[in-house]
Amino acid sequence: MSDDDWFERALRERDDGETDADDADPDESEQRDDGETDGSPESDAVADPADEPSEDDTETGNSGGESLSFDDRAPFGGDDDRFDGDDDPFSTDFATAFENAPMPDAGGGLGGEQSGDEFGFGPGPGESEPPSFDDEEFDSDIDRIDIGIEGLDDMILGGVPERSLMVTIGSAGTGKTTFGLQFLRKALEDGDSGVYITLEESRERILDTADEKGWDFSKHEAEGRLAVVDLDPVEMANSLSSIRNDLPRLVEEFGADRLVLDSVSLLEMMYDHPSKRRSEVFNFTRSLKDAGVTTMLTSEADQSNPYVSRHGIVEYLSDAVFVLQYVRNDDFRETRLAIEIQKIRDANHSRETKPYELTNEGISVYQQANIF
Repeated sequence: MSDDDWFERALRERDDGETDADDADPDESEQRDDGETDGSPESDAVADPADEPSEDDTETGNSGGESLSFDDRAPFGGDDDRFDGDDDPFSTDFATAFENAPMPDAGGGLGGEQSGDEFGFGPGPGESEPPSFDDEEFDSDIDRIDIGIEGLDDMILGGVPERSLMVTIGSAGTGKTTFGLQFLRKALEDGDSGVYITLEESRERILDTADEKGWDFSKHEAEGRLAVVDLDPVEMANSLSSIRNDLPRLVEEFGADRLVLDSVSLLEMMYDHPSKRRSEVFNFTRSLKDAGVTTMLTSEADQSNPYVSRHGIVEYLSDAVFVLQYVRNDDFRETRLAIEIQKIRDANHSRETKPYELTNEGISVYQQANIF
C-alpha cells in the first residue's frame, strides 16, 4: 500500500468513527491515573551489565521497507494484532491525528500565567534580586522561541534555538507531562501548530488535562492546529523503523512547529540490550531532527541520581536538558520542587537551581527566589 493510500484511508476512517466516539462514556477518562507514571515494569528496563555491544545490535527492529498503515483496532490488541510488517501496527490514532485535521487557522490566544506572589517566594534577607536577561540587547542570527513557562524563559537569554531537540528529566510527580503540555500551549497561543505523542496516557486524558487548565486543547484540535496521538510503547518499538521513516513527512504535511513525546523512557524500556537501545534511540532522535520540528521529550530520572535520565542516553543526544526534582531541607520537614537548566546549545542561560510550583494554571518558576 502506498503512503497516500493509508493516509487517505485513515482520514476516511476517522470521519466514520467520530459518531461512535461521541457516544463513549465520559467518565472513562476520569478513571485514568492523574499523576505522573513510571511506565512499564522495571524488569523490562534493566539491561544485563554483562552484555557486550555487537554490530548486529545496531540494526533497527524492522526493515522499514513498508510504510505505516492503520485500521480501527485498538493499539493494545492481543497476539493476533501484533505488527508483522503487513498488518496495521496501531489504531487509526497515529495517522488520523495528522490526517483528519483541517487546514490550520490563525488565532486562539490563551490566558496569562499565575503569579508566584501567593507562594511567598522572594529574595532572602539582605539579598538583591538576581539580574535578568535583557532581550532587547540580545542579537542573534538564530531564530529562537520561548518555552512558554513563566520564570523559566527569563532564565534563557534570547530563547531556545528553533528546531532544537530538548528533554525534561524528572521523577514521578515532578510535572513532566505538564511541562510538555505547557510547551505546546505556547505554540498554540502564538498561532502555531503542535503534535503531542503520548506513550503513557490516552488521547482523551491528555485533552481533558489540558482543558481543565483552561488551555482549550480540544478546541485547537478541532481547528486543526493540534494533533494528540496515543501509542502503545510495545507496538511503537516493534515498528519504530516505519515510524522513523514516516514521521518527518507526517510532521511536514501537518505543518507542526512543535512536537512532544511523553515519554522516551517507555520506548527505551522496550530494548534489553544496551547497544540496541542506544542505536534505536539515536536513530529515532535523528529522525526528529530531520523533521525540522522543535521537539520536547520527557524522561524518567535515574532512581539513584535525579540529574540523569534512567538509561543515561537521551541527554547526550539532546540540544537542551531541563531537570525537575524534589529538594528537601536538612530537617526533612519540607519538600519543594526545583528546576535547573543543565545545558542549551547556542544559548546563554542561568545555571541556578530555582523553585517552581505546579498549579491549576500549570508550572510557574520563581526566578527571583531561593529554594529555602
